[in-house]
Amino acid sequence: MNAVLDAAVRVLSEFLGDIEAALPRVASGLLFLAVAAVLVKVLMTFVDRVLVRALPGDSPVYRQFVATIVAGFLWYGVLLSFLSVVGLGGIAAALGTATGFVALGVSYALSGMIADAVSGVYLLRDPDFNPGDRVVVGDTTGEVHAIELRKTRFDVDGDRRVLGNAEIERRWTKVDGGDAAGAEDAAETEDAAETEDAADAENEAADAEESANGEATDETEGLADDATDESSDD
Repeated sequence: MNAVLDAAVRVLSEFLGDIEAALPRVASGLLFLAVAAVLVKVLMTFVDRVLVRALPGDSPVYRQFVATIVAGFLWYGVLLSFLSVVGLGGIAAALGTATGFVALGVSYALSGMIADAVSGVYLLRDPDFNPGDRVVVGDTTGEVHAIELRKTRFDVDGDRRVLGNAEIERRWTKVDGGDAAGAEDAAETEDAAETEDAADAENEAADAEESANGEATDETEGLADDATDESSDD
């Protein structure tokens, strides 16, 4: 019985000793988090003001996107530093390495989404691509309704059409109302011309075939007449 009590006392003493030894590091970590949170908030306020001054005419979505990326990097650095402060430097190093591999996997899996987001940044910064502009994207002609980070919404003949920004960035053309109508008329005229050319080609082929058939018929009749004359002479 005494042995069990001695073992329990020893384990409790070691546990309390570990807690006492860890308390300074935990306190230092909590203090670090408090200071880091204040610093991050101050830095993000500064970043927001800089973005508003540097990009006054840009969409708020673009500024929010940039601010989110900056905040993500800052808090990631705070997390790694906190682990180092509390004596978990090995975990911090492993977490940094693992995060790199995870980032590669996520970037590969979300390559299409990332392409749309990057293209959205360019479209948001483009002075010739704004809500209310009439734009041609491939076979879609409509008015820009809203530009988002990944998608852009168009008003097309009373309907709302949504296209990915990566697709738009590759092949968009800005036109006004007259140019759009002219482009549509030109496309219709071109289609009509192609149809007419095809019909002319078919008619020419039919005429050529008919002419060839007529010549063959004439030649056959001539040979028949010659054979009849020879028979008469005999």
